[in-house]
Amino acid sequence: MDIGSTIRRLRERHSLKQINLASALQVSPQAVSKWEKGLSLPDLDTMIKISRLFNVSMDFLLGLTTPDKGVFNGTVLCSGLKGFARMSLTLDSKDIADYTNVLFYNLTEVTLKYDGVPIKYVGDGYLCLFSGPDHEERAVKAAIHGIKSIRQEGLTISINTGNIYLGHIGHPKYAITDIVGKVVNIAFLVMGWATINTSAHIVATPDVIKNLKGVYKKRLYKDVRLEFIEDTIDIYEIITEDTT
Repeated sequence: MDIGSTIRRLRERHSLKQINLASALQVSPQAVSKWEKGLSLPDLDTMIKISRLFNVSMDFLLGLTTPDKGVFNGTVLCSGLKGFARMSLTLDSKDIADYTNVLFYNLTEVTLKYDGVPIKYVGDGYLCLFSGPDHEERAVKAAIHGIKSIRQEGLTISINTGNIYLGHIGHPKYAITDIVGKVVNIAFLVMGWATINTSAHIVATPDVIKNLKGVYKKRLYKDVRLEFIEDTIDIYEIITEDTT
């Protein structure tokens, strides 16, 4: 039974670094390194987190069965900039790259601070994942920290939670690790709606709000109609001022 090798294969299959896995599990990178080298083993609670993150059973981690297929529960955070398309027309390519790299660096640092996993950057868009204990709470705290510390005009962050698929997407030679599913799509749709219809910096779905333990100042937008979704949805703005 080589649990360390199994963890390493799962991590590499999803193109995650040891620091990414450590952040998702809320352990140190040194702990992950020791598991993979066979110097120590994760405790039972951590084994459960690993099985959920990689969509495999405990039996598979113990070498008793083949891997399961499925999804896991987590929280996604995506962000974009109001007016980015218009602004990008006034800058040359190098200036656009420099501008977004500064923004993405800061968003990534905030994500890692709250044990999230950066997933991808597209244009002005950023996507990351939170899993494990209190993943909704950590995503909201990361969003608030980001808005307050980055102070980027027009930065809008959207948060949603639910079942997510994490895996390789694309041609085998060029595939990247990505997260997909309805939860991710709704997060982006909510962000798009907010950038057009509100001045909100942070918006979240009711599924996020109901799982929060902290007290946050909120504004409710009821019965919002999003493109491609038949039913209306409530959207909450999380107000950064006076947030506890």
